[in-house]
Amino acid sequence: MKVEQIYTGCLAHGAYYIESAGEAVIIDPLREVGPYLEKANKDGAQIRYVLETHFHADFVSGHLDLAAKTGATIVYGPTAKPGFDAHIAADGEVLTLGKVSIQILHTPGHTMESATYLLIDENGKAHAIFTGDTLFLGDVGRPDLAQKAAQLTQEELAGLLYDSLRNKIMTLPDEVIVYPGHGAGSACGKHMSKDTVDTLGHQKQTNYALRADMNKDEFIREVTNGLLPPPTYFPENAKLNKEGYESIDNVLKQGLQALSPEEFETIANATGALVLDTRTAQVFAKDFIPNSINIGIEGSFAPWVGALIPGVNHPLLIVAEEGREQEIITRLARVGYDHTKGFLKGGIEAWKKAGKETDTIPSVAAQELAEMYRKESPRVFDVRKEDEFQAGHIHNAVNTPLDYLNEHLAEIPKDETVYLHCAGGYRSMIAASILKARGWEKVVDIEGGFKAISETDIPRTDLTRPAAIHG
Repeated sequence: MKVEQIYTGCLAHGAYYIESAGEAVIIDPLREVGPYLEKANKDGAQIRYVLETHFHADFVSGHLDLAAKTGATIVYGPTAKPGFDAHIAADGEVLTLGKVSIQILHTPGHTMESATYLLIDENGKAHAIFTGDTLFLGDVGRPDLAQKAAQLTQEELAGLLYDSLRNKIMTLPDEVIVYPGHGAGSACGKHMSKDTVDTLGHQKQTNYALRADMNKDEFIREVTNGLLPPPTYFPENAKLNKEGYESIDNVLKQGLQALSPEEFETIANATGALVLDTRTAQVFAKDFIPNSINIGIEGSFAPWVGALIPGVNHPLLIVAEEGREQEIITRLARVGYDHTKGFLKGGIEAWKKAGKETDTIPSVAAQELAEMYRKESPRVFDVRKEDEFQAGHIHNAVNTPLDYLNEHLAEIPKDETVYLHCAGGYRSMIAASILKARGWEKVVDIEGGFKAISETDIPRTDLTRPAAIHG
């Protein structure tokens, strides 16, 4: 028996490959199925099942393409109603896989169809659980995403989750290995650990939601307290996973069209496509196509695309570092953005050689900003999350979290210079590019973000010292 976790940091997502005696299953695959096919081919194994723990909201699964390429059966837990052929397993049903077996445990709460898969080894011993978004390390799945589909409140779903955990999961042996669907950084929970594998016994000791003395009312209060609004693309991804989507092969074929500057501009004008520039923040700032948005491929690219570009069906045109075009289009497809119309061949240099206009975003070093503070009070906008801001910020800075930038636009003046920063520069350049595209002309990025600011005497408040106010 072989069990392999395939973890993707950008989405904080764990997919799983299980093989026994020449048969394999894939649990919660990503959109690009090539790596799973390669693993099975290397092992001389046939992929028999694609097991889905639920209808995912934070990414588009690869279940349809994987089933089409291998003949594998797609499996969901009880109550699932997909718009394609799949096996809807009964609670307690057992699937055989080579010399091992997998039992379906219906664990509603995150969603109604949520299932946990219990791997039973060749000796009949419970070996591991694949919990999807039912149980994370340090947390449990949020119960507010499936309210509309389930026609239940988040409190009612949380109550179901409490029962699922107590009756189906916590009754298993402590030595059972827990393989969750996500880790720290995912928007599917609140307090997830950076670890990606643990034992159930250790989770019973450390996970607040598994406390033995916790009653249902306490569980509901703690699980629903402090939930932030989910990213806007979540319902669209859930719909794609439930109803079906375009093959990744077709998405790549369309997106990998190399366009001359003239073709690029013509398509942009004809379709209203958003120009997405995926280069690093510092490189982007020096030269970019006017009105383009910068979301760097090196950061949490796909989740930020989903949070900030409205509508997965919006047409996109890509400016990228040469050689990274397929990676970008693939990562866009992971979150359902399938309508890339092509990329700029030759990049920004080709654009400039064609005599076309470019724009820039100026920056200021933190030390220069400190000098300014001695004479005036610059308008500073901090685009970090609220908890980061509360832990320490520039005195009189306005917190405009990037996730909710659209809701804060009225606070940002257009008639004076505004200075933007985040923790290190990635998010602030995204925000600066969005503001520039929407007509803000006097936008300046603070180099190095709050890390660089904290090394100066700019007046600020943080956990270790009060704000220092200069006259």
